[in-house]
Amino acid sequence: MVKPSPNPPDTDPASPYESPDSKKLNEAAERALDYHFPSTADIKATPRTICTLFTVDPEATTETLMTYLLETLASVDVMVHQLVDHLQGGDRNALLGISNSVMLAEITANRVLDQIEPAT
Repeated sequence: MVKPSPNPPDTDPASPYESPDSKKLNEAAERALDYHFPSTADIKATPRTICTLFTVDPEATTETLMTYLLETLASVDVMVHQLVDHLQGGDRNALLGISNSVMLAEITANRVLDQIEPAT
């Protein structure tokens, strides 16, 4: 059986960067890639600005914060369980997985709250 192409295929030995047009095209492509996909150094160099739209009282005690966290997790768990009743199949299983994650976070937060020594 005869192969229609040589093994390996013949390639043009000329570099794509030899002509002035190809150099311009390559430079334009590099600029486009740099613009759309900045390096991680560029991203990390951008200073992080703190958003103060939603802030937590800096004087709130750890116990107060943990209590609020627990109440929030309990509310999320109730909402998830109400939605689970209306779903079937994969969506229901995904929501039950979220419910399990919320429950684990709630258990962890309760454990932290148990370890907090009351201020005297």
